[in-house]
Amino acid sequence: MGGFSLGSLGIIVGSVLTLVGFGAYFFSDNATLNLAGFFYGIPLLLGGLALKSAELKPVPLFPASDSAIVSLRSQEATPTQQQILKDVTRYRYGEEAHLQLALERLGLSPSDNDRPLLQSIREENRDGAYCLILSFASPHVDIATWQGKQDKMTRFFGPNITIEVSPAISSPLIEVALIRVAESSDSSPSEPRNT
Repeated sequence: MGGFSLGSLGIIVGSVLTLVGFGAYFFSDNATLNLAGFFYGIPLLLGGLALKSAELKPVPLFPASDSAIVSLRSQEATPTQQQILKDVTRYRYGEEAHLQLALERLGLSPSDNDRPLLQSIREENRDGAYCLILSFASPHVDIATWQGKQDKMTRFFGPNITIEVSPAISSPLIEVALIRVAESSDSSPSEPRNT
């Protein structure tokens, strides 16, 4: 997961084309290379710089590649869990934080400066159930507030998901576990959420 940075790609390709254009202008008097360098290179370079400035890097996934977890994910993960995993482990553009909209809707983002920030994500097998654990740095939203929102988070990320909030054991982070539960007969199919 993770992919590549479109901003970095634009900067590299734009820089190469721009340098080729300048080289053609100053050293070889080749009009075709000169025009290609200026008309394609400079806009690509500027576009790459703009994307790089609006880039949100992917969060690390632990364990990165465990075949048993990948198999469990493919069999058990809900569409919401799959979408969250996909969204936070790739480059995003024009967003200030991962899961920004979800945190705002859940009342866990008092302001832009006080918003909890997703630090990492990991997958676990909890008694045969697929579990996605989000680790947040949350200096301005305490654990009691997070735990008070557990029911709301379960409804927001459900169906077929239960939420457990706990402090991380070895760090000052707050962990939000999205645990797959058996499908109930009265639940409708899961729809991926816009996060």
